[in-house]
Amino acid sequence: MRTASAEAATAAALFRPVRLGPLELANRIAMAPMSRYLCPDGVPHEGVADYYRRRAENGVGLIITEGTYIGHPTAASYEGVPFFVGDAALDGWAKVREAVHGAGGRIFPQLWHTGSFRQSWMGPVKGVAGVGPSENTNAFTSHPEPTREMTEADIAAVIDAYARAAADAQRLGFDGVEIHAAHGYLIDEFFWERTNRRSDRYGGNRRQRTRFAAEIIEEIRRRVGPDFPVSLRFSQWKQQDYAAKLADTPAELAELLEPLVDAGVTVLHASARRFWEPAFPAESDLTIAGWAKKIGGLPVIMVGGAGLDRPGLREALPASLELLEKPLARGEFDVLAVGRALLADPEWALKAKAGALGACRPYSRDLLAAL
Repeated sequence: MRTASAEAATAAALFRPVRLGPLELANRIAMAPMSRYLCPDGVPHEGVADYYRRRAENGVGLIITEGTYIGHPTAASYEGVPFFVGDAALDGWAKVREAVHGAGGRIFPQLWHTGSFRQSWMGPVKGVAGVGPSENTNAFTSHPEPTREMTEADIAAVIDAYARAAADAQRLGFDGVEIHAAHGYLIDEFFWERTNRRSDRYGGNRRQRTRFAAEIIEEIRRRVGPDFPVSLRFSQWKQQDYAAKLADTPAELAELLEPLVDAGVTVLHASARRFWEPAFPAESDLTIAGWAKKIGGLPVIMVGGAGLDRPGLREALPASLELLEKPLARGEFDVLAVGRALLADPEWALKAKAGALGACRPYSRDLLAAL
């Protein structure tokens, strides 16, 4: 039977300072990026600043914002998602950054291109088809629409858009940026054999399919210098296929991650639907975060269901920290990203520290209707 002292020890470990490259965080808890779709004009407003500030002032060391669209016509798919381009949106993000810093937190914007999830009738920019590494049926099945294969000129333009967004984040005083390269969106489509069937230098074997992501990282690094933190979020699973695998063995995962490390990423953010599950059970019980740490030798953010008793976007109850004990003791991660539990209760971190997780507000999908 688990004791209160074990729970307290786990919570205490999460509240030790940690470094992500040159950046020191007050503790090891991050707010995971979660799309809210509540910026109708694509501009973060006062409510957005207050939403992130409340988490920072209640003990979250690092805020990773919801996905934000980079400045490319095909990036945007969904209404209500904020942009990270244009004077109005950047002014809004500057106020968000000020609010989080004022509450003692650190903050990264997550930079996003949705790739083939886009359909020409979707999002704030109408009449522009989605793009991907190859011509694919759109990720959605209800209204399939072909995705245009990107030319090398398209690829260069998207790389530039990512780099401009990162440079703007640095100029605005953000503490780093995160590249969204997970869950079946554009960069992940280049990683995945099922969606990348190119025969040029952006296709081929697993290592060759990392070229697009590596060039994004290299161009960001060229513009922001060596000391600005760059996190990259990756996943095995996809929105289209929860059972999908980028890698079936640790050696295959190394083929994916090593070129990204070499390109200059600072942090690997390993996204799992259930963080505690072994990534390669035939090899060991290491999580995907643990393998990323072992392969990349970099700080790792672990995410996937922390703080709640079940996955998914319906109802969930607060859960103990018991499943964290083994990966924490083995040093499999540096930062724990908490998603729905923090969306439900801005005080989750402080309640965890106080041993009062049972007092946390349960998660319900009804909470998605407001910030």
